Amino acid sequence: MITLTHVGKQYDRIHTALADVSFGIEAGEFVFLTGPSGAGKSTLLKLLFREQVPSSGEIQMAGHRLASMPEKEIPLLRRKLGVVFQDFKLIRSRTIFENVAFVLKVLGVSAAEQKQRTFRALKMVGLQHKLSSYPLQLSGGEQQRVAIARALVNDPLVLLADEPTGNLDPDLAQEIMALFERINGQGTTVIVATHDRSLIQRMKKRVIGLDHGRIAFDQPAPTSLVTV
Repeated sequence: MITLTHVGKQYDRIHTALADVSFGIEAGEFVFLTGPSGAGKSTLLKLLFREQVPSSGEIQMAGHRLASMPEKEIPLLRRKLGVVFQDFKLIRSRTIFENVAFVLKVLGVSAAEQKQRTFRALKMVGLQHKLSSYPLQLSGGEQQRVAIARALVNDPLVLLADEPTGNLDPDLAQEIMALFERINGQGTTVIVATHDRSLIQRMKKRVIGLDHGRIAFDQPAPTSLVTV
């Protein structure tokens, strides 16, 4: 599903975000990326989302070679991805329904299907009753669940989440991770960047550790089993 081979990302002569990073992720895996601030977690996710390109090496995902991908193919890649950000990135002037349906509207999905799929995504995160509300009328945890619904509305092959629980209290963080685990159980590959070690320990998933842009460790899930 995802393969990184000797990937490096250097912003200038001084700042190296990633150096010689190589690993593979199978379809259906749940993987944590961890490490201190500045370790390269967010940069790695940006490379996977093709927001940035590597300075060296190659990334392959779902049949795409990301380093050499033409600009016109990026939308095709992103149709296969769902992305959840720490700061939610919801549009305040639009309702919850409109925020989640936005992706489908851009893709040219019919209004009837937009309604059906958006309601299904909101129901998955327990917020179908909030579809007419606006982001600022919701709590932080609810806003994060809306962001997750938006990431899932297009049935992505891969879900990328960058510090998705960083602004939440421990109980809400656990609730969000339980939701990710349920999504993963339906076949979606899930990659979560976090520095929350207690959360990682509770989840018992594969963990890839980064330190100064390099792989510090790659610890398999305790069962050493991968559901595909």
